[in-house]
Amino acid sequence: MPVSDTRSILAWRAVAGLATVAAAFVTHKVLSAAWRFVTGNQPPDSPENPDTGTAEAVTWAVASGVAVAVARLFATRKTAQLWRRATGAMPPGMERVRDDQA
Repeated sequence: MPVSDTRSILAWRAVAGLATVAAAFVTHKVLSAAWRFVTGNQPPDSPENPDTGTAEAVTWAVASGVAVAVARLFATRKTAQLWRRATGAMPPGMERVRDDQA
């Protein structure tokens, strides 16, 4: 693998990783605020704790899992768009494979 390809892969992983971490952080803050608004309580600190009600733990796990996954998806997609605009090519590993190449 040429050095430029390795650098490109490492750069993409760093940029995408930072975008993902930022998206997860913001999503957690927004989801926590929404939880407080809807329930009037703080979100569970530790849903795994047996003292946390099962319904509350499952609801928090599902809500946070879905919210973070969707945020990560949109962050990665937007970052890929910006990468393509800056470099003229899709990020490493995101190139489309045509049917006749598969």
